[in-house]
Amino acid sequence: MQVKVLGTGCQKCEFLEQRVKKVASDNNVEIEFEKVSDVNDILSFGIMMTPGLVVDGDVKSSGKIPSEQQILEWIQ
Repeated sequence: MQVKVLGTGCQKCEFLEQRVKKVASDNNVEIEFEKVSDVNDILSFGIMMTPGLVVDGDVKSSGKIPSEQQILEWIQ
């Protein structure tokens, strides 16, 4: 499973990255994680507000930090 956090390095983006990694680790879910910080790459997903979360190519959230439970549902 490929999980991408889209963001330029703001606090919310960093927090989302940490939360995704924590949820995956706590629940023994193996993910391939990637941080996308290039603005053109972010825009290619149609994301206008960061942070963004993409799971297997599907944009799951934009402009907010999803709950741990919501992230777990998306990565299971």
